[in-house]
Order: sequence, then C-alpha cells, then structure tokens
Amino acid sequence: MVVPCVAELSDPVNDAMVPRRCSARIKKLKSEQEAQRERESQRVRCRSNDDSVLGKKTKVYKKSKLVTPSQAQTQAPNNDVTVATVDNDDVTITNVGAPIDCTDHPVPENSLNPQLSGNGTEKSSHARVTETLRIFNKHYLHFVQEEEIRCGRAQADQKTKKHSKSKEAEDDGKRSSKRPDLKAISKMISEKEVLNRERIGSLPGIDVGHQFFSRAEMVVAGFHNHWLNGIDCVGQSAGKKGEYKGYSLPLAVSIVVSGQYEDDQDNYEEVVYTGQGGNDLLGNKRQIKDQVMERGNLGLKNCMEQSVPVRVTRGHRCVNSYVGKVYTYDGLYKVVNYWAEKGISGFTVYKFRLKRIEGQPVLTTNQVHFTRGCTPNSISEIRGLVCEDISGGLEDIPIPATNLVDDPPAAPSGFTYSRDIVCAKGIKFPSAPTGCNCHGSCLDPRVCSCAKLNGSEFPYVHKDGGRLIEPKAVVFECGPNCGCGPACVNRTSQKGLRYRLEVFRTPNKGWGVRSWDYIPSGATICEYTGLLKKTDQIDPAADNNYVFDIDCLQTMKGLDGRERRLREVSLPGYWHNDSEKMSDGGPEYCIDAVSVGNVARFINHSCQPNLFVQCVLSTHHDIGLARVVLMAADNIPPLQELTYDYGYVLDSVMDREGKVKQMACYCGAADCRKRLF
Repeated sequence: MVVPCVAELSDPVNDAMVPRRCSARIKKLKSEQEAQRERESQRVRCRSNDDSVLGKKTKVYKKSKLVTPSQAQTQAPNNDVTVATVDNDDVTITNVGAPIDCTDHPVPENSLNPQLSGNGTEKSSHARVTETLRIFNKHYLHFVQEEEIRCGRAQADQKTKKHSKSKEAEDDGKRSSKRPDLKAISKMISEKEVLNRERIGSLPGIDVGHQFFSRAEMVVAGFHNHWLNGIDCVGQSAGKKGEYKGYSLPLAVSIVVSGQYEDDQDNYEEVVYTGQGGNDLLGNKRQIKDQVMERGNLGLKNCMEQSVPVRVTRGHRCVNSYVGKVYTYDGLYKVVNYWAEKGISGFTVYKFRLKRIEGQPVLTTNQVHFTRGCTPNSISEIRGLVCEDISGGLEDIPIPATNLVDDPPAAPSGFTYSRDIVCAKGIKFPSAPTGCNCHGSCLDPRVCSCAKLNGSEFPYVHKDGGRLIEPKAVVFECGPNCGCGPACVNRTSQKGLRYRLEVFRTPNKGWGVRSWDYIPSGATICEYTGLLKKTDQIDPAADNNYVFDIDCLQTMKGLDGRERRLREVSLPGYWHNDSEKMSDGGPEYCIDAVSVGNVARFINHSCQPNLFVQCVLSTHHDIGLARVVLMAADNIPPLQELTYDYGYVLDSVMDREGKVKQMACYCGAADCRKRLF
C-alpha cells in the first residue's frame, strides 16, 4: 500500500497554535546517518552467530498496513432475484431466496474472526460496522460490474448481428432487473459476513445521526433486518431466546419513515406512523385494502403495552444514493398510542403515535432534511471564508478555504497550486506503453489489453461516474496511446475533481478537507501532487511535513508489515528485477508537496479513515513512479472530514540520539491509536 511519510500537515500561519507533525522518514534519516555503521555491524554479528537469523532492518519507510475490506474475491450466488422497482427502493419482489426474509429467521451470526485495532485491542463496534459496510459495497460493486459487462457484451453482439429486437435482447432486458444490492445481501448471508443484532434499543456502533445509503446497508449491519418492510420485528420464534423471556411477541424494534404511506405524519419529535399492509406496491402509495392487526402492526401495539423503545430512521431524497435516498437514524421513540381509522383512500388503517425519548443527541433531520446536508448554495454564503478558490481557477470546481478558528483568520499560504506532478531536474517519466485498441470506450475485458493487465477485468464500474470496486495492488488505466476516448471508465482517476471540496481550519490538526457532496465508496477524490524527487534528495535537516514516498512496490510484495495487495495482476517481467533492487533500498522516488501541490496536501490522518491510497499507472508502467490517488473507502456524507491513514508504525521514529519519539494523535476515531507514531 502506498502511504505518505507525513504525520500532520504543518501550518505556515499561527504554527505555534498547532502541534507540528513531522515526517517520520525524514526525522529518522537524521538518526540513521549517525547509526548506520552500528546497524551494519549488528547485522554482520547476527549472520555470524546464526545463518538462519537475519539482522532486523529498521526501514526509514516502514509503514503499518491499511485495513481493507474482505480479501477474497467472491463469485455471484446462484439465486435469481427478479424485482420491479417502485419509488426507488420500495419494490415488489418475486423469486427471492429465503435468506432475505428475516421475519422469523435472524441473520446468521457474524463469523469473522475478531479483528484487532491499531492499538492491539479488539476492534470497536464502530469499526465492525464500518468493515461490514465496506464488504457490502465491495460485493455490490462486483455485481454491478457483472451486469455492466453482460450488458456491454449484449450491446456488442447486437451491433454484430444488426438485430435490435432479438429474443436474446429481450431476455437480457429481463435479466437486467436483477438488483445487485439484494444479491450482495444474499452473498454476505451465505458467507456469514453480516452483523446479527436483532435486539431492542440502540445498537453499538450506530449512533444517532448515522446515515445509510440504502436499506440493504441497514440489513447487513443488523440495524433493520428487512430491506423492504418499514417495520422490523422480533418474531414468535425468538421467544425461545432468554433475552425475550417474559415479552409478548412479536415486538417491533425498528421502523423506517420514508413517505411510502399517504397517511404518515412526521413532526420529527413526534411521528404518526401508518401501519403496514394494504398499500399499493406499484408506487402510488394509495391504500387498496384494509390493514390487519398482525405482524408489524401487532409488534408496535405490543411495544406500547410493554414500554419497549423503537428505533426510528428517516429516508430522504439523495441523488448520490443508488436507491435515490439516504437514511438517517434519529434515535429511540416510544409508542404512546394507536388507533384504527378510515384512511384517505377509504380503507381501514392503523395509526401509531411515537414520541422521541428525551436525553438523546439533538435531531439532525429537522433542519433542511439534515444538518450535514446544509451546504451553501454559493461560495459567498460560506461562514469564515478566507479564500474563494485555493486552486486559483486551475480546477474545474473551485476549492474555497474557511477559517473560524484563528483570530484574525488567515488563508493557507506558502505553496503554489498544481493539478499535476512537477518533475525535479533530471527526472523524466518513461515513454507511454502501446495501449489498447478499443474505440470510444472500453467495454469488453476479454479484448481490452489494459483490462488484461488488471487480471482480465476492469477495476472500475461506470456507476456514479466511475467507482473502484475494491483496493488493488495497482490499477492499470488506459493511457495516451489507447484507442478509447476520455469518457472511458478505465480513465476514471484522470478526470479531475468531481466533488465540491472545502479546505477548513480545524481546532487542533491544522487545515483539513471536507466535501459538500455525498461521495460514494470507490469514488476518486484527488491525486496527491507535488514535486517528484528522488528520496535521497530530501534534506534530512529540514522539517518537511509534506513528503509522500511512492512505495507501491513494497506494498505489492508485502514488505515491512504492509498488507500484501497483489492479486491477479499481470506484472511486466522487468518489475521482478526492479523489486530486488528496491526492496533493500526502499522507495526510490517521493512526492514533495511543501512548495508545490494540490488539495491533497491538506487531508489529515485518521486511525479509522474514510479514504484509502491507490497506486495507479496510466501514462507509463514504471511502478516506482506510480500516481498516488486518494479514493473513498466508505459512503461519505456531506461535511464529514476526509482522512486517510498515514500508516506509521508505533515507535518507528527516532531522535538524533536513537531514542523513540512519540507524537499524540488527535483524529478522534473510536479505535484511535492515541499516537501518530
């Protein structure tokens, strides 16, 4: 994995107010100059004492591994899912495998082995939720890719046969209705990758204000075990469990308020919720028959009579979600009353009045849908604006800077903005490879030579403007000699900024970066740019906090504790010779963004980041000069700070005397290591 050698970005303004973060690699270089002879002599002594034991090298560029989603690539389940989409994610479904029906059959327990966090303890519940959602997104995008490839081949076959309405085309149209999110749920259930938490009340790891991008995410996180039903109940069969002893079942544990019923009333702190059943599933929300006091309706009635709290989640329109909605958890409510009445359409409906339980965090969905979504309509509306565009017009989308911390507020300064890598004197990029012979856009991985380098598949899907399915050792993109055009999906990271970013001043971490838009997992955020140098050109005496080692090859080979990410990738033969040369000396090249760089230089560290670093090759195939691209690891809501793991190994930074240096981490993550190094 490629990780930077910066601890925290220094700040040219009011530096005394912000704890300085220093480059571990550079700081360590200072001490290594003095200790090099001693280490060499120790290695010689180790070899002489026991030829089977090698002297331990303390690498300047040693990094910790980044936790990524499930490592094994999976195959699609055989169960067919045929759906008719209604109101985006409210659908009628036929021929769905039994695992998706969780009414009286709880989702299997998560069988994943306990994971350790960066500080050596078992992962927190927040980390487990995040990991589960990442696994879901990986499966989901794999199934999206399968559908895109199938449709692309069908399109190519139609052009070859010159038939616009063949029987095969009609069959393809029917199969295209299969939903990858439902297939991903089935896959995770079969692999026992879901969280089973069919329980009353709040769930660890999901706080008030947490946002899901789909009902499917709520299912795999064990938050709401129905991808379709608005009421999630503990069924009669759960009465055998001790935790439900003494309760009258069924019990409602969760409801989703998303405007599906015409009789719903939502005043945020108080909800009048229409019971389930009798509505038209074709999407007009009208009642077509009477409701019955059973299932979820009976569950809500039992909650009122037994004072059992219910989780309430609200759905709102969202163009960035594949179902067209985002779901925000608003806390626990109590059922205070229920009654039956004739609804708007003249049929009997049950109404349940729920009131929010006091003492919980403030609601986020009662202010313009949700506070996180309250982004400005224009740059002039931003509070604390100190610069309208730090790129000076070089980016297609302006990047404003805000400062509500310093007095007087100041803008970031001391660097020249550059969208592209600038080569230091004497450094040149290799010539471009031959490229693929595709036309317009690369569609078939069986014939695209660039896809063959990626294990005979495209690393991206077209959805949402291009999303990387999962982190890879290296991504081969189409380059200047390829026959495809700029819209090709295999050029996703080359298309510039796609999201409205803002650089903002943080209280204790210097500058940070956040987005005004929803960002889906796998989306490209930006490339890390700066001055491309050889690592031995970095001055060890300078406190340069913006140096990023290009250590892709070390990551691919799993050196120095990194997580090996080399899968089905066709590596050029000469790389094997380069690997022997580079494994001892460390990365040959680095990116120095102290005086030249882009918005990436302001992105902070987190022990539980929402971005990851991806090595990309496009204009050439020299792994030592690979592009360093930051991509979304999660679905990221607006105004959440963008972060990635700087990857320091604890106790890896030494001072001039060879003593271990320590620096506190202020990321605030649930699994924070408490130290940056």
